[in-house]
Amino acid sequence: MASQDKNDLNPLDEEAPGQPISVPDSGDTGESGKLKMIVQLVKKCLGVKDIAAMRLSLPASLLEPIPNLEYWHYLDRPDLFAAINDSDDPFERMLAVLRFTFSKDLKFIRGKVCKPYNSVLGEHFRSHWDVIPVDYPSDPNEPPIQYLYVSPPAPEPAPSSSYFFSSAAMSAPDVIHPSLSSSASVKSGRSAKSGFSGLSFLSRGQSTTAKTTPTTSPQLVETNLEAGMSDLSLANDQASGAADLLEGDEAAADKPRIRIVYVTEQVSHHPPVSAYHAVCPSRHLELTGIDQISAKVSGTTLRVMPGSFNKGIFVRITGGDGAGELYHITHPVASVNGLLRGSFYVTVGDSTIITCSGGKDGKKLRAVIEYKEESWLGKAHFLLEGVIHEYDPTDTSHEEWTRVKHVPRDRVLAVFDGSWRGRIRWKRVDASDSEYATLLDISTLHVIPKNVRPLEKQHPNESRKLWENVTSRLLTKEYSEATKHKLAIEQKQRDDAAERKRKGIQFGPRYFEPDISTGIPKLTEEGRKAIEEELAEDTDCMLEDTAPTPQGERAELAEEAVQA
Repeated sequence: MASQDKNDLNPLDEEAPGQPISVPDSGDTGESGKLKMIVQLVKKCLGVKDIAAMRLSLPASLLEPIPNLEYWHYLDRPDLFAAINDSDDPFERMLAVLRFTFSKDLKFIRGKVCKPYNSVLGEHFRSHWDVIPVDYPSDPNEPPIQYLYVSPPAPEPAPSSSYFFSSAAMSAPDVIHPSLSSSASVKSGRSAKSGFSGLSFLSRGQSTTAKTTPTTSPQLVETNLEAGMSDLSLANDQASGAADLLEGDEAAADKPRIRIVYVTEQVSHHPPVSAYHAVCPSRHLELTGIDQISAKVSGTTLRVMPGSFNKGIFVRITGGDGAGELYHITHPVASVNGLLRGSFYVTVGDSTIITCSGGKDGKKLRAVIEYKEESWLGKAHFLLEGVIHEYDPTDTSHEEWTRVKHVPRDRVLAVFDGSWRGRIRWKRVDASDSEYATLLDISTLHVIPKNVRPLEKQHPNESRKLWENVTSRLLTKEYSEATKHKLAIEQKQRDDAAERKRKGIQFGPRYFEPDISTGIPKLTEEGRKAIEEELAEDTDCMLEDTAPTPQGERAELAEEAVQA
């Protein structure tokens, strides 16, 4: 990546080098035909340094009918995001951030791996969720009670010989815990009720205008085309129908709901980069960051890593007990396995680091999540372990602590372990009688659908509106027509880029400032207006106060975040 000039806030190029790489449509839309095309694609990608930066054109039959920007976000469980600032205890806020972190990519557990549409330059998407706030049990060690889109826990795996994360294990970090391996069933396939397929490794979708209450079964799928456009990528692996999803007791029906608003925009095409911003004003929370991935085929595995502009996820608390705190969540390395067998599944490696900065003076908290390496023989277990520890913000030694074994034992406050597809447990280490408790059971959680404005209210470059013709053809299995509309969109993007080059005009995002070098994008006036409009969207529910954070305070907190 070329160095950035101080006078050029957007060093991104509109044109990728080289000729576009395409995979011809085999004409066979069955599983065998798709597998042949995937094998051809893998062969073309062998030796390519970064697949994400390629000019790649795929036939529509290989695509999931969902726009990339709609799928690729981190609010699969917005109720857990909204709960981050509920406690006046910094340690409990870190636990809440951990729960959000483990739930943010729930879609990768709830469906099959597939490919969404590539976003075009200037494409944008916005939505909101109205969720019932979580409740807290009498035992403070237990996880919060959630009311929306939950199901009974998966059965515990059969007992086996195992070593649990204890003081002994602290000195033997390579110990794994087979008894905590994933018990959640991960299926692709189709529901007779839904008629759609599951997940994507590069995009996501679901949204309806239907409102869900604890006294009514959630309506996962609507019959109209607009609902179908986003429902396609959410196949529930444990629930064959909407009635299988539980929603708590009727008492929660009278609770005010919390609104979370999300806005994202594609700010670069080569390399593909998008900026995103989410707010929950009633709980004084903001989530922001830059999405860019780097991908490479290694053997029969596709390794996906954050790109150079992607600095991680930033959660900012703008008021309440945690006012001024900024949580920086780094991305691990993901792998899509089984490329040549056509049996795809995702594994996670490396580490995720969560660092709290800002807020009150004194020592701060930091968490290390270490994903255990999978054996190349046998079944994947999806195991992890981690610690929550203190660090001195005036010192930098903690920056080298990227594995559990790196953290000095006298700094550790708590430990946790489990499966990122199942149950994760935790315990304090500063009390001799401390016992393990459940931090989060992923097997009980399902993706909460979003609310999106109808097509007639959307802008021409808004994701659903932009891809409407492609989506409608894919839903009716008119693959040739879908490919024609897809190619027309791609050609218009090339024509627009050529016209800007001819006129000497540089592309400027609509909702975000051009400078994305810090990894923390800043909203433009149009971006703030979009959020305010989404906050004001009608609802049948009673909402908590959604007065936005004053702009001056937001700017001041953003500056502190950049310095941190």
